[in-house]
Amino acid sequence: MTRTNAPLPLPFADLTVLDISQGIAGPYCAHLLWQQGARVIKVEPPAGDWGRGVGAVRGQFNALTVAYNAGKESVCVDAARADGQRVLRALAARADVIVQNFRPGVAERLGIGPARMMAERPGLVYVLISGYGEHGPMSGAPATDSVLQADSGLMHANRDAQGEPRRIGMLVVDAATGLYGAQAACAALYRQARTGVGTHVELNLFESCVALQIYNLMEQSIAPGHTAKAASAPNGVYPTADGLITIVTLNNAQFEKLTKALGRPEWLTDARFADAARRLENAAAINAAVAADIGRHPTAHWLDVLTRHDVLHAPVRDYAGLVAHPQAAHLGTFQALEQPGLGTLPYPGAPAHALRRPVTAAPRIGEHTLAVLTEAGFDAGALDAWRADGTIVQDATARD
Repeated sequence: MTRTNAPLPLPFADLTVLDISQGIAGPYCAHLLWQQGARVIKVEPPAGDWGRGVGAVRGQFNALTVAYNAGKESVCVDAARADGQRVLRALAARADVIVQNFRPGVAERLGIGPARMMAERPGLVYVLISGYGEHGPMSGAPATDSVLQADSGLMHANRDAQGEPRRIGMLVVDAATGLYGAQAACAALYRQARTGVGTHVELNLFESCVALQIYNLMEQSIAPGHTAKAASAPNGVYPTADGLITIVTLNNAQFEKLTKALGRPEWLTDARFADAARRLENAAAINAAVAADIGRHPTAHWLDVLTRHDVLHAPVRDYAGLVAHPQAAHLGTFQALEQPGLGTLPYPGAPAHALRRPVTAAPRIGEHTLAVLTEAGFDAGALDAWRADGTIVQDATARD
């Protein structure tokens, strides 16, 4: 048999996704499907996805827009108008997957609710992402990443040394929900491919954040009142002469390697450090001793020494250091994304390289409106009239 090295097509190369969500969770879910080959048509209102206004903004773009909408085609429609709803329904009728995160009842008023759409298209995969779910006492409550970090126990899990709850410094709830949404969409698409049956996928930020904390929750159930702390010693982040480094020892063999790296053979005969249990009992003493030694030399010195002695360690990197990471360079972790108005950006795609496409720029608001709606069958006269009355918007920098 003759073998070929031709690359396999991406799994969703023939799939069309209609992304009518805003913010992070829904757009990230749809974007992950784009990375795996899908065509993603993003519908935005005339003001654009509200996520475009979060954080540092340059024109129509910011980090959130680029991170979660790269590669999509933007169609700008005013769905408050009857003709805008007609356009939205026409796009929905052509999609294999719909992703939305409207509040309860909004999609139904627009004529694209899951019950109606799935009755018309039994094989449709309809992904609905909400804050707290479609039903129940909190179903209508506003939900953001910060709100859910507090309400789900995540801030409690991230308490500081004084027991003060802290927000994790990234949009972890939104990102996790996007990941769970994409995984659920993939599962639904697999079932659809095998049976022809579509799925109304419902998930929410609240349950996604709870699921993310399964280990912590199980630990609390097994040992109520347990306070998370280091499981071994020495173990921690230690200041070097010019930075920070983390060092971990999990057993006697690893502790012995550290004593050799630090030139501290006497620690092996110190009764306080004889085994893991006693080192943990005397964590303050051994951590202080390690800190005193580590502080005498710069980070580069310790990276060399600890590597040679096979000690578990890593420098505490900022994001500039991460982009320059030698392993990232070797793996091709970062793609060079050319984003108009922002220049070249280091873009980390999904880590399964064989199942992703090269990243392309995020769209301007309405950049592809006319092209997509013409393809959908709307005639030029209707499109001109809708442009004139504001039902649709075509980005002025794109060619008609």
